[in-house]
Amino acid sequence: MSSIKIHHPTKKLFGSVHLPGSKSESNRALILQALSGNSFQIENLSTARDTQNLKNILATNQQTVDVIDAGTSMRFLTAYYAATNQHKIITGSARMKKRPMAPLVNALNEMGFDIRYVEEEGFAPIEIFPIKSFEKLESEVHIQGNISSQFITALLLIAPFLPNGLTIHFYTALTSKPYVEMTLSMLEHFGVKYIWSENSIAVSKTEIQNPKFEVGSDWSAASYWYSMAFLADEAEIFLEGLQNKWSQGDRIMADWMKRFGIATEFKEGGALIKNIHTAYPKVMKLDFADNPDLAQTFAVMFAAKDIAATFTGIDSLRLKETDRIQALQNELRKCGYKFDYSDEFFFYQLRGKLHLPTAPVNTYDDHRMAMSLAALGLLGEIEIENPDVVIKSYPEFWGEMQKNGFVILVDD
Repeated sequence: MSSIKIHHPTKKLFGSVHLPGSKSESNRALILQALSGNSFQIENLSTARDTQNLKNILATNQQTVDVIDAGTSMRFLTAYYAATNQHKIITGSARMKKRPMAPLVNALNEMGFDIRYVEEEGFAPIEIFPIKSFEKLESEVHIQGNISSQFITALLLIAPFLPNGLTIHFYTALTSKPYVEMTLSMLEHFGVKYIWSENSIAVSKTEIQNPKFEVGSDWSAASYWYSMAFLADEAEIFLEGLQNKWSQGDRIMADWMKRFGIATEFKEGGALIKNIHTAYPKVMKLDFADNPDLAQTFAVMFAAKDIAATFTGIDSLRLKETDRIQALQNELRKCGYKFDYSDEFFFYQLRGKLHLPTAPVNTYDDHRMAMSLAALGLLGEIEIENPDVVIKSYPEFWGEMQKNGFVILVDD
């Protein structure tokens, strides 16, 4: 599909929504499963393209593997192939080749692995070479924590399988800290012991002890339905499988949305969210340092309701599937909004008066841009270019919107 036009005739949402399994949990589980020699089963594996592609890569013997635009797969596989002593080349899309790799590669090489850049220094593609002995590997490593939590997680996933475990020292503050906590929670599920002090995490060598892992429904995917519930005239939506667990950091969405009149009631089999139409603040300040995947959702939602807002903790968005800050600035400008950086106060300020764009909105090959902007279909018709990008994390998204009353017209 080159573009789609979306609107909701009644602006009322009553129904149920299928959520995919968490992509983040699924990708971690696949790496742990492979490292453990397939010693456990994974239930509710994500249908996301990133996850399915990672699953296929782990099952292949090809020397060169292509992660497309999946940063998680690129970082996790780099550590995985090093820890399993395989000779591999990992490549990806043009955008993937612009996303940083040096902190992880430097850390692995510091430990005694042999990883080299094939093209540009500091970026993919990379080549991993086998080493002669694991007994000489260093059991301590230093790494930056403020660029991507995926670097830390990549090291944590291999740590229990190294001869002496691993202690990771980070000499900057962690970004997206809940994703590191998710990894540690999953390691605990399998009996792995760790000690987290202020600036380091020590993981012991451990054999996997649990026969299965059930992936939870994806809170990041649920965030788009919270946004739609807020923008709808009336809303009562059952989010299938969504659990009241903090293993996924984006669980914070339920708490943040309370102040906007969206109540969450956890039931057997999922969560019911309702728009109870309470008064909500018209000026907001939110810090997304721990939850950057929610920033686009809130930017569009706030603009749709003319909520002036300041955002902090979103600098890492420039290093994602696209430069998400620039993408938001471009598309919100079409809607009458500015999203500018303040050199004086060090935050991004959202301000303006919303009107629906007359031109199609772009997605920049970014699944989160597409799904965040889709909520505007509750205000009137909106055209979204390249809607197929949602397959990266939530392939069923457009079908679920149609099931819940949205009219979607395809323009090939």
